[in-house]
Amino acid sequence: MPRCPGADLLAARLAEAGHPGVIRRVVTSQPDAERLGLTGSPTLLVDGADPFARLGQPPSVSCRLYLDEHGRRSPAPSAGQLRDALRL
Repeated sequence: MPRCPGADLLAARLAEAGHPGVIRRVVTSQPDAERLGLTGSPTLLVDGADPFARLGQPPSVSCRLYLDEHGRRSPAPSAGQLRDALRL
């Protein structure tokens, strides 16, 4: 979703975690969010799946918050969480 602060932060944290080569896509419609399984911006898809998905969270064109390792809210996963998710 345009104007969500987490997209640039996610890109920076991916680079920090050693994964700078990501494809960014702006999703602006609910049907596209549903088709892609996006539950807010930013959503990271790894082989088509969201490693941070929460059970029962519906697809949405909205800004998204994550909880870091310390239970604090953030507009993007931490670099450590990204490293863990990308090892799968």
